Amino acid sequence: MSKVSTYLNFPRNTEEAFNFYKSVFGTEFEGEINRMGDIPSQEGQPVISEEDKNLVMHVALPILAGHVLRGTDAPESMGFTVNMGNNVYINLEPDTREETERLFKALSSGGEVEMALADMFWGDYFGSCTDKFGVKWMFNCSQK
Repeated sequence: MSKVSTYLNFPRNTEEAFNFYKSVFGTEFEGEINRMGDIPSQEGQPVISEEDKNLVMHVALPILAGHVLRGTDAPESMGFTVNMGNNVYINLEPDTREETERLFKALSSGGEVEMALADMFWGDYFGSCTDKFGVKWMFNCSQK
């Protein structure tokens, strides 16, 4: 079933922020916190520094009415500059690749593709874009 969640980027304090949200909402993380050190090495990609290996790659916390906050660390050492406006994404999880491609094409039209749709190591078909109004979108489709 399709889902929508909110994805938050932090420079290096995602775990601290999500432990705070966990205490506020009284809920538990969905699964374990995935770390940057868990990312398999990929040809053409820089090696993750020892300092960055414990940073959060992905965390998910249900909050209210089935809505899930998701988050990641996006440090400058990995080429990110987090500021108000680029730290929040609407995360779409369509049921099919076709629907993912349709939504991605429509929302990126007149905007900017940040990461083209592609199969990722965690198993999803993933991509991200900013629409022509400056809203940031992420797409995760688990259909193979």
